Amino acid sequence: MPIEEKKAVNKTGHNFLLENRERMSVSGVVDVDIFNPDMIVVQTEMGMLTVKGNDLHINKLNLESAELIIDGEIASCIYSDKPVNTGASFISKIFK
Repeated sequence: MPIEEKKAVNKTGHNFLLENRERMSVSGVVDVDIFNPDMIVVQTEMGMLTVKGNDLHINKLNLESAELIIDGEIASCIYSDKPVNTGASFISKIFK
């Protein structure tokens, strides 16, 4: 029976702080899936976090410490347990 190797995940917990709807600090970040000036989709330890707004940009991203800072006009923050459909899976199915 083969021994299964488990990937070590550094769980830091998850929270975010929204300052005046202009700056957002997020901890527990695993990865950034989508980034454009109107939307940022982040994988966190507590699920997918979609941040929508205007003129959004990533000020700081450190995946080793699981931290993210977003600047811009933040309109909404939505959590989901399901991954956001980026269309990549459809393309990858075509080329398989």
